[in-house]
Amino acid sequence: MRVISGKYRGLVLAEFKGSDIRPTADRVKESLFNILAFKIAGARVLDLFCGSGSLGIECLSRGAKYAHFNDISPASIAVLNKNLTRLRGEKYAVTTGDYAACLRGFKDKFDIAFVDPPYADDCGVRAVEELAARKLIYGGGVVVYERDRPFSGSVDGFDVTDERKYGKTYLTFFQPSCPN
Repeated sequence: MRVISGKYRGLVLAEFKGSDIRPTADRVKESLFNILAFKIAGARVLDLFCGSGSLGIECLSRGAKYAHFNDISPASIAVLNKNLTRLRGEKYAVTTGDYAACLRGFKDKFDIAFVDPPYADDCGVRAVEELAARKLIYGGGVVVYERDRPFSGSVDGFDVTDERKYGKTYLTFFQPSCPN
């Protein structure tokens, strides 16, 4: 796993051993960041269910001004911290805990949020709903939800703007609904 572009391009990130953890594949990550390219510079980013921090670190590499990383797993946070020590002068915060507790603690909004829970623990829809209910995404911002199947249904306060399939991975893009 590596940083694809920006000032940390080529940086090899520490990753997990074993099959329980599923980092976003480089091919999927490259496609995702091609879609987000013009939203990243100066952005405030939330990497919820961050694992190794690959998505948030990619954003920092490409000019995001701040990233907040959260994961409930102490093993994930240990790998994340190892990766963050290799960055220079970036603004970020790390929290360990349940996604809902993390979201309740925010007062400021984000431009980009990544929701990438373990596929077996599909709490991603609830996390997206919580982001919408708490109005934690700026107008024009985006939530990217990664999972192993297409999204069906709706989320009050968000519109689905796009969905892409890469192998067995689906990326669903949400934006705050326009006021009526």
